Amino acid sequence: MSRVTVMDHPLIQHKIGIIRRKEVGSKDFRQMISEIAMLMCYEATRNLKLQDVEIETPICTTRVKELRGKKLAVVPILRAGLGMVDGMLQMIPAAKVGHIGLYRDPETLEPVEYYCKLPADSSEREVFVVDPMLATGGSAVEAIRMLKNKGVKNIRFMCIIAAPEGVKRMQEAHPDVDVYIGALDEHLNDHGYIVPGLGDAGDRIFGTK
Repeated sequence: MSRVTVMDHPLIQHKIGIIRRKEVGSKDFRQMISEIAMLMCYEATRNLKLQDVEIETPICTTRVKELRGKKLAVVPILRAGLGMVDGMLQMIPAAKVGHIGLYRDPETLEPVEYYCKLPADSSEREVFVVDPMLATGGSAVEAIRMLKNKGVKNIRFMCIIAAPEGVKRMQEAHPDVDVYIGALDEHLNDHGYIVPGLGDAGDRIFGTK
């Protein structure tokens, strides 16, 4: 079963408390989403493997640590996931960025792919799929299925706020994918929104409500 990590860092919790407020405008909301993503990235990369390499300092030769093996990629689920990319790249600037676009079919309520563009060597990378909200879990489950179909084997999912229903669906569909959550909320309402949540993350990031 996948490992689910709910972040307990005080700065993450403080900033999530700010973006929940309905009076926070798009500019501040965007900034906070980026900062939260940066802090979560710091926590979620804690178990990346290191190796020893020999280097020259201005004084002498010595051995230091550097990341070993797999390179990293960040794949936001459009469109709200875009809000987390800059914060992630602050921490891992050498990461490549892919994009997955999904929309919900109004009849079936199931996610439908409309865009997928990934780095050519994604199958060799540690891929972080990012989306601020994990609500029903439909989009995240489908995005990860698409990545697996394209040969990606090392996937982690990162969201800022999750509902228990989405976490359960994710674990059932992708038991090999670790999930990193900023805050685990109470439940989904009748419209599929997370309660207490923060509303529609995409609308609040881009000012489209």
